[in-house]
Amino acid sequence: MALKPTIFKMNVNRSDLNNDVYDAFNLTVAQHPSENLERMMARVIALCLHSQEEFITFTKGLSNVDEPDIWAKSLSDEFLLWIDMGEPAFERIKKASRLAKSVSIYSFNSKSDVWWEQGIKDFSTLKNLSVFQFQFEQIQQLAKLTKRTMEISITISGESAYVATDLGECEVTLSVLQQS
Repeated sequence: MALKPTIFKMNVNRSDLNNDVYDAFNLTVAQHPSENLERMMARVIALCLHSQEEFITFTKGLSNVDEPDIWAKSLSDEFLLWIDMGEPAFERIKKASRLAKSVSIYSFNSKSDVWWEQGIKDFSTLKNLSVFQFQFEQIQQLAKLTKRTMEISITISGESAYVATDLGECEVTLSVLQQS
């Protein structure tokens, strides 16, 4: 019998000072059985960082290897944005860069630095690719603030996302490794 995802309900208040976007929305996040809280919350922050994108949504992600974690598609079903989490293989990102107008990777694990050093030469050949890194310790701190039903306030300013929940608050810093 297959394991089912764990469902999280979040009332998100987002203030994106970089893009002058201020909104509130309800977010339902399915945590895949093989996904840890750190990865799931990194997905939430990545989605919130792309607040200016229309039609942005979570995908089946880990349940479907041909889909990114997050995408934005046009009404004519064209990929506008492809977002992968973690440390994807170069061939996967190369394929994504041919399919989508813009590709972003959000790396957040303790092995991010090694992955980046090994792939920097290949990734630099892709002109529509942006690569970002969250500090793993900060993502771990954010995961500790997670509940199945929660109010979350995210303020994005510069290269930081300030996150407040009922259980506390933390800052998640974003390092730009490559910007398209």
